[in-house]
Amino acid sequence: MSVLRRRAVLAGSVAATLGAPAIVNAQADWPKGTIKFLVPFPPGGSTDPITRIIQAKMTDNTGWNIVVENKAGGSGVVGAAIAAKAPPDGNTWLFVFDNQILHSLWGLPLPYKDSELMPITQIGRSAQGIAAYPARPYNTFAEAIKAAKAEPGKISIGSLGASLAQIFIAFLQKENGFQLNYIPYKGGGPLYQDALAGVTDLSVTSLANMMPHVRAGKLKLLGVTGEKRSKLAPDTPTLAQQGVKAIPSYSWWGVYAPTGTPKPIVDRMHAEIAKAVRAPDVTQKFVDQFDMDVVLSSPEQFAALTSKEQAFWAKVIKDNNLKAG
Repeated sequence: MSVLRRRAVLAGSVAATLGAPAIVNAQADWPKGTIKFLVPFPPGGSTDPITRIIQAKMTDNTGWNIVVENKAGGSGVVGAAIAAKAPPDGNTWLFVFDNQILHSLWGLPLPYKDSELMPITQIGRSAQGIAAYPARPYNTFAEAIKAAKAEPGKISIGSLGASLAQIFIAFLQKENGFQLNYIPYKGGGPLYQDALAGVTDLSVTSLANMMPHVRAGKLKLLGVTGEKRSKLAPDTPTLAQQGVKAIPSYSWWGVYAPTGTPKPIVDRMHAEIAKAVRAPDVTQKFVDQFDMDVVLSSPEQFAALTSKEQAFWAKVIKDNNLKAG
């Protein structure tokens, strides 16, 4: 071995020896105090109960002091900003819905930058459903499209404004050559109030929230947005199975942390979240209550997913000149 080679090996060994305690201590000294799971929405919906189910199981598994804090406002912007500005010490984690990746795409000023939050994991995903008021004459979404082509702009459709559903509706209209009267809503309560009263003809939401109304006969499910039929509604075809030009589209839930959170802490939190979600009782709750396909992606996989989706939906927003509803 040459002198230069020997020096390089020795230097690497010293660096590894000096660096190892820092890596170990970053995890050994954590957690200190209370861990906060921030939910940028009010109680209810889906993100809040999903977070609380994970929090309860993780508390049982680890004995950590974990609290769930709801920081609602701005369709998730307020809570995301709080998390983005928090110290990257492993005590703050942001549990989000898929609209998190849309905030920066609308061209509106934000109190934080996407780069201030680092993706940790996609917990899981669920297809959305398109439903109609029962008295409407169409029984599939393909039939609704045919009716919309006959009378452009007459058929109304509601979804949460500034949401993935809003963009997906615009995508479907452009790809399939029909026009609906789009109505944005600020919350699930008003959306369902109008859908159940027949104020709107169609509505798009997560299947988990929609199915109780479908089972009660108060809404008629016309199609699902995933690549396969849902376990909650096996008799309802996907949009693709109906001949509709579409891509699979999903609601999803994920976790972020302030950028700069040490990797050993991220790795430990990722492992504990995965352990909690993979517990049979938790997985069953997520399947039964939210029609969730558990994913538990790595930080790198989650980052790649969000980057790809942001690029795709940004183009749809631009091509359709969409504004946040």
